[in-house]
Amino acid sequence: MLTDAELTVLGLVVERPRHGYELDEVVSERGMRDWTALGFSSIYYVLGKLRDRGLVAEVEAERAHPKAKKTFTATEAGRKACAAAAEAAIAELRPMHQPVLVGLANSPAVPPERVAAALARRAEAVGERLAEVRQAADAQKHAPPFVRAIFDYSIAQLEAEARWLEGMT
Repeated sequence: MLTDAELTVLGLVVERPRHGYELDEVVSERGMRDWTALGFSSIYYVLGKLRDRGLVAEVEAERAHPKAKKTFTATEAGRKACAAAAEAAIAELRPMHQPVLVGLANSPAVPPERVAAALARRAEAVGERLAEVRQAADAQKHAPPFVRAIFDYSIAQLEAEARWLEGMT
């Protein structure tokens, strides 16, 4: 079983051999930090775990970035593991643990006017985030279809939450 961070890194290395700095750039460009816990400091840690499991291997490559030390490529086992984990992640409905649900479950403890104000703040934050994701999606117009699908999904989720919040106020 791969964690979300492991699957994300492995998938990017399956696309093509990459070093940690390039992985960090792609994670940022594609907005991946919004849906997986993957900071720059953890990329080489994840690569090390994948290497130890035989899913990626270090390769000799021209240093595309002055700080890059190692470039990694997916092994055949890594490609198979990536494909299986990606298919499962697409097909399986998994529970999402949203803090807003915990807050709503406990909202009787909060005065109604403060609940309304909190929902208004959330609606404002969702609107701002939606604008950011749309802008990032526009910058990825020439990206492969699977990258566009990720942005489309994120936009649809934010739009759905915005509609839900409109009904709550």
